[in-house]
Amino acid sequence: MIGTDADILSAVRSHFHAAPPSRLAVAVSGGGDSVALLHILTQCFAQTGAEIQAVTVNHGLRPEAAAEADFVARLARDLGVEHSVLAWEGWDQQGNLQAAARDARYRLIGNWARERRIALVALGHTADDQAETVLMRLARSSGVNGLAGIPARRTMHGVTLLRPLLDVSRHQLRDYLRRQGLSWCEDPSNEDTRFDRVQARQTMDLLEPLGITARSLADVAFHMTEAREALDWYAFLTARDIARVDGGDVILDLRRFRTLPQEIARRLLLRAVMWIGRTDYPPRRAAVTEAITALRLGRGATLGGCRVLVNDGVLRICREFAQVRDAEARPGELWDGRWMLMGPVDGADLRIAPLGKRGLAQAAEWRDTGRPHAALMASPAVWQGDDLVAAPLAGMTNGWRAELQESAEAFFAALLSN
Repeated sequence: MIGTDADILSAVRSHFHAAPPSRLAVAVSGGGDSVALLHILTQCFAQTGAEIQAVTVNHGLRPEAAAEADFVARLARDLGVEHSVLAWEGWDQQGNLQAAARDARYRLIGNWARERRIALVALGHTADDQAETVLMRLARSSGVNGLAGIPARRTMHGVTLLRPLLDVSRHQLRDYLRRQGLSWCEDPSNEDTRFDRVQARQTMDLLEPLGITARSLADVAFHMTEAREALDWYAFLTARDIARVDGGDVILDLRRFRTLPQEIARRLLLRAVMWIGRTDYPPRRAAVTEAITALRLGRGATLGGCRVLVNDGVLRICREFAQVRDAEARPGELWDGRWMLMGPVDGADLRIAPLGKRGLAQAAEWRDTGRPHAALMASPAVWQGDDLVAAPLAGMTNGWRAELQESAEAFFAALLSN
């Protein structure tokens, strides 16, 4: 039971390994949760010599945002913490504003942290945020992963995001701040009922008489996290048994895939698609279920920017050509977020682009690779104007080689990640 300031510090410190990182960052909006986290971390690691930096993202959506960033800057200065402000200017008035702002926030923070060689960023999500997330996902009929809620630790945009306050309530943090004599900013959007999270927050009061509280929903997330970890482990062992990587594609034994429990088949397929497509966000559950049904019947499918081909007793999950049709890079640059082509660069007008049908026509030996044309069409190739210079995955090397940014082992490891 968390009650005292010492309890809160202990709960936060428990999320770190025996030796805390030498450098870590805290995302601070100016709200009570993130302000408390910043202060708590400075207290937890005051004697360790760990360098703490604070970062604030100004989305430019509210007139108060600049003043809130200034407030955080003053707080950070008082605590002896370096502070940075990142500006988001990417809102195009399309889609879900909160989702777009969240994605931009993580991307900006990830880029900022990598530039400073900071591997870990702490976020101020609380037990209340966890409960609200579970409630919203219940409304969407989410499965085990969804009901596991917000992960305490997750890798995104090249950094580890850590949420050490998931066992602490919003009310407990406000009490902590008052005892420390600290103030915070109130975001008026937290009362805007147009947003699902605000509606969920207000619904919590109505559910409490039924015993459905923030604590009980957070417990559900904890139990679902344990179930998710067990399923991920089973999926990992299954992948080791029936999967391999070839030319950046994931190959699964079709007969054995057909006999898998639905949830394990879903996890294998999802992780392969996300690994190949280089995305942190899975396709919708209904689309995955439809694809699995088709594959069990021996038909191919398209899912999450990937093709799933059925041939000669195997499933080949590869990139979809339409997703990379216009992707270009220079030699030595990363192509499609995963391929690097290296070779005898001869001519400033060389470019990396997908092989496509036109390239297949010029790569006479492509059939000898054993890879299907649909997979090779989306593979990287070296072009000079309309002339194909090299297509390493299609058997036309000419001194060039294609290397994945991540090894095949990264696919298997991804099955165990959050």
